[in-house]
Amino acid sequence: MNKLAISLLLLIGIATVWFYQEMQRTNNHPVVIAFGDSLTEGFGDIHGEGYIDGLEKELNSQEGHQPYRIWNYGIVGQESSGVLKQLNDTRIVSKLGEAEHFIVFIGTNDLLHNNGGDFAPLNEKKIKEGKDQYVENLKKILSILQNENIQAKIAVLGLYNPYPDDKEIEKEIDKWNHTTQQLIKNNERITYVPTNDLFKNKYKSKYFSDSLHLNEKGYKIISRRIMERYDFGV
Repeated sequence: MNKLAISLLLLIGIATVWFYQEMQRTNNHPVVIAFGDSLTEGFGDIHGEGYIDGLEKELNSQEGHQPYRIWNYGIVGQESSGVLKQLNDTRIVSKLGEAEHFIVFIGTNDLLHNNGGDFAPLNEKKIKEGKDQYVENLKKILSILQNENIQAKIAVLGLYNPYPDDKEIEKEIDKWNHTTQQLIKNNERITYVPTNDLFKNKYKSKYFSDSLHLNEKGYKIISRRIMERYDFGV
């Protein structure tokens, strides 16, 4: 065997060992799996994945801990029924056991869809019907996550009112958030993270990319709130 062949074999061997070690190192990183709609997907953040990017940076800035990986399963336009469909997908279900934490941020599209696609005019009867179905879906979502992963903890984010000066919308958002809190209040594995107070008394143009979605600055506020209210163990 000539020297060139020996050198190539050595290089291949070194690369193989490095790749294996890197995979082992990466596979040991704690995993967070996030489910949601466009607010989890990061719509409106032209530089990244919204609060997911901010949260990953915050988590990985902590010294003395393995870097976190966040798998973002947010989908633009998704409702709670869409998350249930994801959790019936064997490709996703097979990954649930790898997570140390789950984030669920869903419900805005459920509310909008049941009110005809926007916030005006409000139809309280339709919104209530939508809330009842949302709660049933959320129960199933949380049940699946807890059954498929008996150790991971879950952060459930409350909804925010994109029109905080509108008292009628505020009333409906409060109802949905209160119902969510009641649903999870006795479950030690689930933490409720409120968001509805975050954008009150702020200039909307500074934190929103459009009438509903946040921009990079707005998503950073969500990231910080999650870090403040939810224990990742860092």
